[in-house]
Amino acid sequence: MQVLAALWDDAPQTAADLTARVGRANGWTQATVKTLLARLVQKGAVAAEADGRRYLYRPAVDRDAAVGEESQRFVDRLFGGRVSPLIAHLADREALTDADIAEIEALLRKLKS
Repeated sequence: MQVLAALWDDAPQTAADLTARVGRANGWTQATVKTLLARLVQKGAVAAEADGRRYLYRPAVDRDAAVGEESQRFVDRLFGGRVSPLIAHLADREALTDADIAEIEALLRKLKS
């Protein structure tokens, strides 16, 4: 997701660009970033275009769609597909700010209407 986020923010980028942008912060070498890119290309999440001896990478999936799918997998995997246990967990850990609570309340009001 970090590689995709970097590409959504600024595309196209080379493997070297992405290594500088997200690789170093994660302790990834350029070889690791290239492996990640190859996997993302294979999955259809990233498009690669030859540019001389290097490749330029672009996101091939929409940010909202990808975030939605990843969020659903997270909720499915950790909370049995239910959102309320996730919210309860965050509340128990005091990870929700007053602004978060207000946003959740507004969303619930909107869903009820």
